[in-house]
Amino acid sequence: MDANIIANEEGSKIYVAVGSGSNIAEDGIGKEFMKAIILEINPDGTGLKVFASGLRNPVGMDWEPDTGSLWTVVNERDGLGNNLVPDYLTQVRENGFYGWPYVYLGQNEDPRVKYKRPEKVGETIVPDLALGSHTASLGLVFYTGKSFPEKYHHGAFVVQHGSWNRDRLSGYKVVHVPFENGKPYGKAEDFLTGFIVDPNRDEVYGRPVGAVVTFDGSLLVTDDVAYTIWRISAER
Repeated sequence: MDANIIANEEGSKIYVAVGSGSNIAEDGIGKEFMKAIILEINPDGTGLKVFASGLRNPVGMDWEPDTGSLWTVVNERDGLGNNLVPDYLTQVRENGFYGWPYVYLGQNEDPRVKYKRPEKVGETIVPDLALGSHTASLGLVFYTGKSFPEKYHHGAFVVQHGSWNRDRLSGYKVVHVPFENGKPYGKAEDFLTGFIVDPNRDEVYGRPVGAVVTFDGSLLVTDDVAYTIWRISAER
């Protein structure tokens, strides 16, 4: 299930997503201590360590079912226009660095950032899949059910809460990312839409937040504007 906190299958480790305290560390990089990271900790509170860093705002996390690897969706920075910077879906590698605040989507430098760390730029991991700019991708769940058509099996559902600072609305939907051999292949495709009344105006029916796969293989999607839980199931 998508969450800011998740345990591994054995229950021996807990992972906690911690977002940054600012857009690009405007108030100083020292104010971002232990932020923009995913932490690993033992259930008894011992063994705290930074599992991965440079993730501006990691939100939903889940385990890819074929490889058992940890994945997350990340909300990127604002202020570079309508079409930058893309939110993304990525595998979370242990000790991996993903660029924030110095660079985005690989090694694209942000000219606004005052703090220069060339060695960190060189270490930056390119995320696996861009999800569009300002989509506010929050929820992530891999489909482990059986009732949906086979094309959805073991793929990822990403829940996009939607933009608040873009001229033409983006997000406000659930997309499906097909996976093969533990990696995304092809583009994200629309799965649940219809929340936007007018893409050129701030008028929507709802804003999806998170998702979970139920025991019968249906998908539950939360909505914090319509105050609704939507259930998507497949007719047999």
